[in-house]
Amino acid sequence: MHHFLRCFLVMIVLANLNTAYAQTTGTIYGQIKLVDGQPFASASVSITELNKSTLTDEEGNYSFKNIPPANYRIMIQVLGSAEKIIEVTVVSGQITTADYQLPKENVMALQEVTVSGNVNRFSKKESKYVARLPLKNLENPQVYNTVSKELIQEQSVVDLGSVSKNVPGAGIPMIANQGRVTFRSRGFETEPNARNGVAGQAFSSIDPVNLERVEAIKGPSATLFGASVASSYGGVYNRVTKKPYNDFGGEIAYVGGSYNFNRLTVDVNTPVNEDKTALFRLNGATTQQKSFQDLGFSKNISIAPSFSYQITDKLSLLLDVEFGQEEGTSVVRFNPYNKSNTTRSIVDIAFPYKRTFMSNDLVYNTQMLNIFGQINYKISEEWTSQTIFSRARSTIDGNITAINALSDTTARVQVISGNTNFIATDIQQNFIGDFKIGRFRNRMVVGLDYYNNYNDFDRLTITTDAFDFINPPANSGANLQTVNSLAQAGKGVLRKEKNRDNTYAAYVSDVFNITDRLLTMVSLRVDRYEYLGVYNIATGVTAGGIGANGTSAGPYNQTSLSQKLGAVYELSKDHLSLFTNYMNGFLNKSGQALDGTAFKPEHANQLEFGVKGDVFNHRLVGTLSYYDIQVANSLRPDPTDTNYSIQDGTQQSRGFEAEFTANPFSGFNVVAGYAYNDSKYTKADPTVNGLRPALSGPATTVNFWLSYRIPEGKYQGLGAGFGGNYGTMSYVINTQTTKVTIPEYTMLDAALYYDQPKYRISLKVNNLTSEKAWNVRLTPQMPAQFLGSFALRF
Repeated sequence: MHHFLRCFLVMIVLANLNTAYAQTTGTIYGQIKLVDGQPFASASVSITELNKSTLTDEEGNYSFKNIPPANYRIMIQVLGSAEKIIEVTVVSGQITTADYQLPKENVMALQEVTVSGNVNRFSKKESKYVARLPLKNLENPQVYNTVSKELIQEQSVVDLGSVSKNVPGAGIPMIANQGRVTFRSRGFETEPNARNGVAGQAFSSIDPVNLERVEAIKGPSATLFGASVASSYGGVYNRVTKKPYNDFGGEIAYVGGSYNFNRLTVDVNTPVNEDKTALFRLNGATTQQKSFQDLGFSKNISIAPSFSYQITDKLSLLLDVEFGQEEGTSVVRFNPYNKSNTTRSIVDIAFPYKRTFMSNDLVYNTQMLNIFGQINYKISEEWTSQTIFSRARSTIDGNITAINALSDTTARVQVISGNTNFIATDIQQNFIGDFKIGRFRNRMVVGLDYYNNYNDFDRLTITTDAFDFINPPANSGANLQTVNSLAQAGKGVLRKEKNRDNTYAAYVSDVFNITDRLLTMVSLRVDRYEYLGVYNIATGVTAGGIGANGTSAGPYNQTSLSQKLGAVYELSKDHLSLFTNYMNGFLNKSGQALDGTAFKPEHANQLEFGVKGDVFNHRLVGTLSYYDIQVANSLRPDPTDTNYSIQDGTQQSRGFEAEFTANPFSGFNVVAGYAYNDSKYTKADPTVNGLRPALSGPATTVNFWLSYRIPEGKYQGLGAGFGGNYGTMSYVINTQTTKVTIPEYTMLDAALYYDQPKYRISLKVNNLTSEKAWNVRLTPQMPAQFLGSFALRF
């Protein structure tokens, strides 16, 4: 009893002391806004005399409590702006206000503003990654499409592939045997292998749980993104991840649906220290589902923590990690029979839509770890240093499969069994400036980039016995027992090797304002590629891979120059602009011609022009563009000696793209896109010359999403969405003698939801009409799928 009374008295004394202390101190409170009045989150605010710092929250607010009475200087530091000093006087027991509104537009800040309200809420175009500079969409001569987290949420996206439904020209995503997703862009295969602007590939499934948005950057982009796996001639898919913010909050959600679909996600954010300069956020998800086919499943878990720390008012750190693990069976990948002098559709071939010809014991296990670190240092009001480290690792164990047709009615299963590792390291140093030479404004990035790629393989390729896929007998296809028996009998082909390469690059890009409305972009990259060969573990010999002519492609070095030129003229400042660009991409090529001449890198150059608009008070945002991509230095068989190749092949890809987001009236939003692509070989092997390349996807695609959410009143937050995708016929095989086609498709989706500050309920139907459709690898797409979800917010 005495002990209790003593504790009680101590508590009273401490409370009185705190009250007395509070009465002898004051509070500084303020809000920071952009030039247009929007709140500015994560701005650095400090008291210089006390060496105390904090960050603004999502409403732009900040505060310092228990500050002794005195005169102080409040310093506000924003990247891309001059520092601001506000003098204040703190009085005991009172709140001193120190608000600040940026006097001019700050693009770095615009890129982090949360989309709110009902005015075109799916449009968030500003990006610091596309040009590696703080550049507004209407100032950027390159085309890019953005899929925001608001649209991802409304469409109940549960896999990365579904994000592409909102990207013109992306087509039906291709799912590789181990869950990796690939899209089309301007007729070329393009993987989502850029993450926060640098290479962050994953040869496995990538969960969308930590996506802030996806940026589909169009056209050959090697000048700023290099020729690594992050970039193709069609463009770059950049995954922008969610960052910590200065507040406590989060969400826990469950999604359940057809084919035993179960998904649980969590998003928790919290400040770590009292000053709220150290912030932590954790996103995680686990998903289990069965295939709509007779067999097949997948189950995975993804954990994505991120940590940011404003170390000083000029120095900040961001650490972002993705970890994913999945077990599953390969999706169907059907390779049709190459029958001469025929033109057939996959429908004519009649491969069973709901059969896999596998067993659930033929599983793969993948593990993915992506680590991203970034240090920003504000050197001066004009220059910022940005240091980036990225490490990506993917491991594949087990069995991945494909089905190869032998005739019109028979096929056999190919199983790759074993272990594969892909490891990539990217280190970048960028200096980003915004300065004037005379009266001319320059925005410049100068960068150095080191990229290392390391792969190793220890796996067997095993082919099972043929079976009739039209009238299949019992137990047709493959199972684990069959595969193990064939492996023990020595029937497999072994691949046991390691390979690696290094790339050293330097680049510079300058956006030069001739006038306030007319600007040019000039960019150049020099790229040194070192291929270090293939080490055969079985023989102990480093000899290189196989070149295009079937000969050894040992270690070699290549140097490439890549340019990017652009111009923008704003017909109406911040509302309508005309643009043009001339951009380059390249791929390193190994081997040599018959006369001993070493091959040069293959190059693609794009010429593009169009118009961008942001009109009617942001209610209509869109882009119209025409492009012409010319690929040169492609390898093709030497007509004088088929054992060699010559490097004079060419290819052309031309097209038109249109995309817009609109808010015609309060609560109603539209996302729509159209893409036409005319792609063909112009100088190639006679069997394909003049034809559209196989696997390049539909020539014409359309995407749209209509959304209405009641903006006010008793039923505020109740909404519905409807949309779909259309694609014309495309080719799996397209030669002068053999053609296998995929029919056109129209796939429709619908959603109904009730969105409130503390919870969200939604219903979604994908592929409403159960349209039969295939991707370019002839993987059947899921019939109608019903999803229901419930989320709690805190």
